[in-house]
Amino acid sequence: MDAVRGLGIEYVQLNTVPPEDCRQEFESRGLKLAVLSATFNIIHPDAEVRQSGFERLMQLAKSAKSTGAPILSVSTGTCDTEDMWRKHPENGSADAWQAMLQSMVVLAKIAQEHDITIAFEPEQANIVDSAQKARELLDTLRSKHVKVLMDAANLLTVANLPQQEQVLRNAFELLGRDIVAAHAKEFSQDGTLGNAVLGSGAVDFPLYTSLLRGLDLPVSLIMHGFAEQEAAASLRYLQSV
Repeated sequence: MDAVRGLGIEYVQLNTVPPEDCRQEFESRGLKLAVLSATFNIIHPDAEVRQSGFERLMQLAKSAKSTGAPILSVSTGTCDTEDMWRKHPENGSADAWQAMLQSMVVLAKIAQEHDITIAFEPEQANIVDSAQKARELLDTLRSKHVKVLMDAANLLTVANLPQQEQVLRNAFELLGRDIVAAHAKEFSQDGTLGNAVLGSGAVDFPLYTSLLRGLDLPVSLIMHGFAEQEAAASLRYLQSV
């Protein structure tokens, strides 16, 4: 916490279950725990794997308010059983969509029960891999407890990179009213996600941050996808744009 605050960062996301007394420690340093990651493969074919993910999410949901984190982030899953960040040929099938929808209904009910927000990321390797599919999911669920965590890099591919401005503007037009948090990581010309200092890759961060500033409500912007020693340079770049 001291290292993060020393950089001048104010908002953080945790990828682990925090201790119940962490809220006071964050607040005493002027830090805000903006997001807790509850991500798991919500369409994994092994029912025990799915159930383990649901149980962890319920544990996080119960502690979200006491830890000060209003948002739990999730993915929409993949048909790949070994790597939840790897695209699978069946991800675009009707069966995969229906399996994802069934799990998202469960997540929405948990979020409603605990009065928190579930935020999913449109992401190339997962079932919801575009802004259009994200809009379809939101319109199907019609839950005020299910929103979007935006990450520009996750919407990009090597093929659509020349149309990046159109891709991002379209995404914000479709999803802007439902974006509650955002990520900042790089996308390289060869298709690599992350593993680079912000500003060194292909993401149009001046455009992305301007679109975020144009939202009706401010959102936290969480940097990730680079080495710890690159955090200061990444932060300076974001501040410059």
